[in-house]
Amino acid sequence: MDKERYIGIMSGTSLDGVDVVLCEIGTDGCDLIASLAYPIPLELRADILTIIEGKHTLEQVGQLDHRLGVLFTQAVGALLIREHIDAGSIKAIGLHGQTLWHAPDGAYPFSLQLGDPNILTARTGIPVVADFRRKDIALGGQGAPFAPAFHEFIFKNINARLCVVNIGGMANITVLPNPVNDKLIGYDTGCGNVLLDLWTAEHLGEPYDKEGEWARSGNVEYGLLDAMMSEPYFSLPYPKSTGREKFNAEWLQSCLRGKTHAPEDVQRTLLELTALSITNEVLQFHTDIALLCGGGAKNGFLVERIKALMPNVEVAIAQHADEIEAMTFAWLAYKRLHEEAVNLKEVTGASENAVLGGIYV
Repeated sequence: MDKERYIGIMSGTSLDGVDVVLCEIGTDGCDLIASLAYPIPLELRADILTIIEGKHTLEQVGQLDHRLGVLFTQAVGALLIREHIDAGSIKAIGLHGQTLWHAPDGAYPFSLQLGDPNILTARTGIPVVADFRRKDIALGGQGAPFAPAFHEFIFKNINARLCVVNIGGMANITVLPNPVNDKLIGYDTGCGNVLLDLWTAEHLGEPYDKEGEWARSGNVEYGLLDAMMSEPYFSLPYPKSTGREKFNAEWLQSCLRGKTHAPEDVQRTLLELTALSITNEVLQFHTDIALLCGGGAKNGFLVERIKALMPNVEVAIAQHADEIEAMTFAWLAYKRLHEEAVNLKEVTGASENAVLGGIYV
């Protein structure tokens, strides 16, 4: 079968922008044709964070759903114009949406993503597949992470014990099936960039610590690191997933309470927390190769620390490291239109693999 064209859109917990990709997808692979990083306006980013912090009215939530729908439409439009792409050549758009709250383990499990797909399809004329997570949760799963199923699809021919590490706002790992481990494993290891970005914004007024240079100037506060690593989430068995509802400013302040540290030392300790919480998980699977992707793969000092903590593992940056998550949702749209179940039950804990997402036309 000839490959079909799909667009994928991802806006993660880092809130560092909207990733849009154009892919050609078929049964034998997913090829990245074009990509675009579209900025989130500072006012919109601030309003998203305000709502996540619980300071909002229902009217503001509804308005944010609309504003994000417009933002995603603008991002797609920018890619189509820049690449001279005919919208009629696109089979569908896979839209993740912006996560506001993720709570799969409560009495009433849910995961909330905003960004009205009706606006996107009405203004582009392209069918949109969205709302991927709630079907998995309805089947008893975590509704996250979803990237492991795509990692299995694109990396299945690598003949090694392979682990894919995605470092976004949160970090997650994928352990591909191999002769030692015969099932697909994937889960959130904990915080990725979210606390690093938060502390940098508070003390430097910058959105992130470029290449980890500010963290490099500080020293690890081991008492603080031990307090952070005592977080119960880190010792929970998988399947598990997390988000800003756990790792946030309040969580960080609870670790810092009653202690005085230089800001650069806190940043250095937060970077070590991210590196350590990731490598602790990777090492238990006797990995040969760890492929890094996501925004954290661009943090040179973080990559150095991950390598240092896993000296016997080959650590490399994945091809299209920045685009893999958005490619995942292009592929999930392909799976939905072809009515194919997604291999996620071993990852999320759902009772069965399911066809995921709703189609908006």
